[in-house]
Amino acid sequence: MRSLLFNLYLLVICTLCLLLSVAALVVCYPFDRRRRVVHELSRILVRLFFVVPPRWRHRIEGLEKLDRKRSYVLLINHNSMFDIPALYYLPLNFRWVSKREVWKFPFFGQMLYLHGDILIDRGRGTQAMAQLLREGRLWLDRGVSVAIFPEGTRSKDGEIHRFKQGGFQLAREAGADLLPVVIDGTRSVVAPGGLCWNWRNRIALRILDPVPAEEVQTADPVELAERTRERMAAALADLRKQRS
Repeated sequence: MRSLLFNLYLLVICTLCLLLSVAALVVCYPFDRRRRVVHELSRILVRLFFVVPPRWRHRIEGLEKLDRKRSYVLLINHNSMFDIPALYYLPLNFRWVSKREVWKFPFFGQMLYLHGDILIDRGRGTQAMAQLLREGRLWLDRGVSVAIFPEGTRSKDGEIHRFKQGGFQLAREAGADLLPVVIDGTRSVVAPGGLCWNWRNRIALRILDPVPAEEVQTADPVELAERTRERMAAALADLRKQRS
């Protein structure tokens, strides 16, 4: 019963946020090319989502490592669809890189479109990379960060696997810092079986030290990707140890 009521609550707030986001985009677009207002509405939606279940908890580590005036290429491990709302706790304006199929999801896909997120066709590798670099640089040049799952897809076992080069190439060409972020706890938001919410869930985010643009420019891309993956894997293991 609780899950049913919560689902109805989500339907109401998602509908309201979608309508407000459409209005905000239309009204604010001439003087808000970064779409900050639409982004902030999504941050409010996330807080409304997480605040209702009384035993849900979240924590963020490493906020002092953020420079809110900078734009980053954010690298995030991918556990579940709830990684996306969880990242909105970061005090940054960012655009997602996502697969085009997400557009078909009610509310979720439309919100990505309103944000101006980068929706790529993963089946067309060359075109997808060109689109990522073109649209990613556009947002970074405007002072907006770009968030990407460097594994390219959701992890089936929760571990962090080999990274693809898209995010690293974008940071290289745009002269941007890389900012690794590790998320834990999003795999268990929904209880086993997928029919009910896990009312005791815990989500943790850890922001790691940024990789300066100068290092991105000079490092071997493959070695940099592997070093970053190892750092994120170690941070994820530590988060899980704290959780247990």
